[in-house]
Amino acid sequence: MRPLPRWLRRIAAVALAAVLIWLGGLVWFVASSVTVRADASEKTDAIVVLTGGKQRLEAGIELLAEGKAAKLFVSGVNQQVDRDELLRSFGRLPDRVTCCIVLGHAADNTFGNARETARWMREEGYRSLRLVTSWYHMRRSRLEFERAMPAVRIIAHPVFVHRVDPERFWGWHGAILLVVDEYDKFLATWVRPLVDALLPGRAKPPVIRNAARLIIRGWRG
Repeated sequence: MRPLPRWLRRIAAVALAAVLIWLGGLVWFVASSVTVRADASEKTDAIVVLTGGKQRLEAGIELLAEGKAAKLFVSGVNQQVDRDELLRSFGRLPDRVTCCIVLGHAADNTFGNARETARWMREEGYRSLRLVTSWYHMRRSRLEFERAMPAVRIIAHPVFVHRVDPERFWGWHGAILLVVDEYDKFLATWVRPLVDALLPGRAKPPVIRNAARLIIRGWRG
């Protein structure tokens, strides 16, 4: 059997190295995400919940009720949903809680969550927040928030949901695919500044600019 050409062996070696690096990064991403534990004793100016799961909002409301912040900001709420409808499933909440819940309707992705929250924080004059989102979403969310608000102190408050049904195919496999997808989005978010620097808005032909915009827009999802 003839040996593979040298150039093909090099491509295979580079591809294998890339896969191993990606897998190593995935292990780091999961391990570093599941070990984050929130310090619920520390107070902040605001609590920020990113939409995407009832458990996130539950955690935010509990923190607000405990007096951990002055206001709760829920970012990324559907424009057709008002505060009463959003809180209906929680039953009757104390007035001191419902009066301090603010909804943000402008964001439709994590990049938008960070920008929407940054505007609200500036309007309120706040300098610290507790970020509430799912554990697998926390690294990317915090990265976006730190870029949007470099002067704001951010405390991570990950939410862990233990409802995976091992008897159902989608239970475990869906959870794995969700984490892998979030890891890829985190990598894309991490390298986005480099892409922005290499493809400045007016320094490239329109075809390249449009392609870059499409890629970056997809990464920001």
